Amino acid sequence: MRFPKISRSLRQLSTHVLAIALGVVLMVSTLQVLPSQAEPAPRVTAGDTSKLALQRQSPATAAIGSSSFVTAAVNRVGTAVVRIDTERTITRRVDQFSEDPFFRRFFGDGFSQQMPSEQQLRGLGSGFIIDKSGLVLTNAHVVDKADKVTVRLKDGRTFEGKVQGIDEVTDLAVVKINAGNDLPVAPLGSSSNVQVGDWAIAVGNPLGFDNTVTLGIISTLKRSSAQVGINDKRLDFIQTDAAINPGNSGGPLLNGQGEVIGINTAIRPDAMGIGFAIPIDKAKAIAAQLQRDGKVAHPYLGVQMLTLTPDLAKENNIDPNSPIQIPEINGVFVMRVVPNSPAASAGIRRGDVILQIDGKAITSAEQLQNFVEDSRLGQVLQVKVQRGNQTQQLSIRTAELQNAS
Repeated sequence: MRFPKISRSLRQLSTHVLAIALGVVLMVSTLQVLPSQAEPAPRVTAGDTSKLALQRQSPATAAIGSSSFVTAAVNRVGTAVVRIDTERTITRRVDQFSEDPFFRRFFGDGFSQQMPSEQQLRGLGSGFIIDKSGLVLTNAHVVDKADKVTVRLKDGRTFEGKVQGIDEVTDLAVVKINAGNDLPVAPLGSSSNVQVGDWAIAVGNPLGFDNTVTLGIISTLKRSSAQVGINDKRLDFIQTDAAINPGNSGGPLLNGQGEVIGINTAIRPDAMGIGFAIPIDKAKAIAAQLQRDGKVAHPYLGVQMLTLTPDLAKENNIDPNSPIQIPEINGVFVMRVVPNSPAASAGIRRGDVILQIDGKAITSAEQLQNFVEDSRLGQVLQVKVQRGNQTQQLSIRTAELQNAS
């Protein structure tokens, strides 16, 4: 009666023994395999250390690299960037009281001699060479009305500059120096390829500190001069957060490859943390005309205008003190008509809303300005306006803008 129990115990024991045996076999086989898969630790040399460091770099550090792309970009263009010093003599009116005998009795005859009738004004800016013959591109406000222009190269050489042409409307000027025919030339890129977020490198002589470089990014494109608050210009600026200060004016704005994509300008003294540059594609076209003709003819209509929206018009109309009711539509509101201008001759009136030009809808002042700028001198434009509750079709012949101000 006990044999079945003994038999069952033997079977259980044999099962445990078999499991232990299999466990031992697996452990031994594992110990034999692991050493065969392991390899000796690699020996790190001094050369390999730099490779390991590069592998651990952050994405930003890897983008810049051990040799900064900024250095390469500046080295590519640096010798073509120049400093421009200007001198201008202004004449002051002598105070009539200083010449009055009664006045001179109290202050003496020498008083009027101590009051200078002329004063020397000095200016500073930047520029860059665009041709080996010595053509320098800069801002118009750097050299405008200057009696003397001195151009200093990075190697210390100085030359007298002759202003070949100025265009106040686009704030561009071309200066010529005679320094042989083998000058360094800045490589010109294309501003049409620039995107928001691209690197921006400003080079120039801000505040008299020669050969200064600042780095930032392109923060926006096509920032109109009207938006910037510079109503006497016709430009769509490149906006950057690279530091641009007085003295940077006329210097190049570079991309990451060291190509000029814009011309720095510092005509907004209250701009904090942002700067503006004239797109190089615009500058190329203007520079060619300045070299050929010494000036650029700009067509104009002769209106001061404001972009009109239905909300803006409604806000005006609900004001009980508003002197005029404005149609609640999209268009360009005429705030003022310049006397003796093409617009005045065509019958444009203050309070008109410009809706179309040559059949194309006009919805902003910037759009209207660009349309006129791209037209020809003497071209007749068909302008549709709304005056009160009626629309009218007027013909305006463009004329040459004589004064940027």
